[in-house]
Amino acid sequence: MKLDTSVGKDFAAVTEEAAAMEAEGYDGLWFGETGHEPFMQCLQACQATSDVSIGTSIAIAFARTPMTMASIGYDLARYSKGRFILGIGSQIKAHIVLRYSMPWSHPAPRMREFIQAMRAIWATWQDGVPLDFQGEHYKHILMTPFFSPEPHEYGPPPVYLAGVGELMTEVAGEAADGFFVHPFTTRAYLDEVTLPALRRGREKAGKTLDDFTVCAPAFITTGATDEQLAAAITGTKKQIAFYASTPAYRGVLERHGWGEVQPALTRLSKQGEWDAMGDLIDDDMLNTFSVVGPPEEIGPMLRAKLGDIVQRLTCYITYDVDPAVLSVVRDGIRG
Repeated sequence: MKLDTSVGKDFAAVTEEAAAMEAEGYDGLWFGETGHEPFMQCLQACQATSDVSIGTSIAIAFARTPMTMASIGYDLARYSKGRFILGIGSQIKAHIVLRYSMPWSHPAPRMREFIQAMRAIWATWQDGVPLDFQGEHYKHILMTPFFSPEPHEYGPPPVYLAGVGELMTEVAGEAADGFFVHPFTTRAYLDEVTLPALRRGREKAGKTLDDFTVCAPAFITTGATDEQLAAAITGTKKQIAFYASTPAYRGVLERHGWGEVQPALTRLSKQGEWDAMGDLIDDDMLNTFSVVGPPEEIGPMLRAKLGDIVQRLTCYITYDVDPAVLSVVRDGIRG
């Protein structure tokens, strides 16, 4: 199991942070699309590192077209010398329509076409296959030499897709090379919903999970002192509550009989009661969504919880953590 980390919160410090994380032995660096452009940060990280994998976790697919995403991914694959991973996700309707002013339709079928269209474009650039992709949502039939990048030795990047629901997860298994487990998940949901959906998708593609990568950002709640642990518990509960307030994620709660918590959290979120939301997450919920304990126990707990199904792991931390504590956690994960 490879150990990755999320970076990029400080836009001005990306190169320094990327170099430091590679020096600390991380296997992969992920950049999310939140306050900054993730592809620019990936480029900065490529300049500062030589061996670590670099990718987006995630870039918002429906804010772009397959052609624009294919171009960015293809160039970064070349610039990184094959280290770049194109991680994408759909986002929810409100953000796509109201923030990005882009069209919305059934997300899972649209995402399948999005990935298929990118692969058709890459086949044109890399292998000279005439471009002729015509789907319900996307149509790409024009490509001239002037607008075609030259083939390169690294080829197109692997595509990882994020999802929560069964339909999008199945698309990941069918069309992508890897899958991002959402932080708001549990082992029961993985076993009963996620993995079966991935297997169905792989079967459609005539493949198995043997050549597929599952990435998991996993909540950890830890501290070296009682005060640090208490702050960690508060921070993690607030983040769990934030995700649980999203109606689309109610299925995860219902898997454990907590479905009625979701509308209560939604009401509080609309009222701006962000601190109060965490109070609705009890210790049973906390321990189901997160591993909780002293630093030296976190690594073995994560390996026991996810080691048999996850190939890449990222510690998902939503509170200030002592670097010494994080070092102990990293050593424990590596065993």
